[in-house]
Amino acid sequence: MSEQTPNLAMPFIMPAQAQKHVTHNEAIELLDTIVQLTLEDSDAVTPPVLPSEGEAWALSASPTGDWAGQGGQIATWRGGGWLFVTPREGWMAWVKDDAELQVFTGTAWATLASVGT
Repeated sequence: MSEQTPNLAMPFIMPAQAQKHVTHNEAIELLDTIVQLTLEDSDAVTPPVLPSEGEAWALSASPTGDWAGQGGQIATWRGGGWLFVTPREGWMAWVKDDAELQVFTGTAWATLASVGT
């Protein structure tokens, strides 16, 4: 049996596993990030100085600082630290910085629709 789901890579609680709450809470954090995904920016390079709990950014190919080495990931601020999630083709997100609905093509975030300001 696999240790995670095939589509969202959410962890399964395994038989006789100790500290089941850790695995459960990890899955809840992933769902909270992915479902109704809202991004501050879809090509972020530099981490914010004071991120707010739950904010998320789609990272550029070569981000810096605390995001170094995480290019192409989604970075979300959770519990005082960064959680990184790999986006999958077809994921959609509202991107605040551009006021656009974007879809992940498998290699980049592309505009589906924008809202005039």
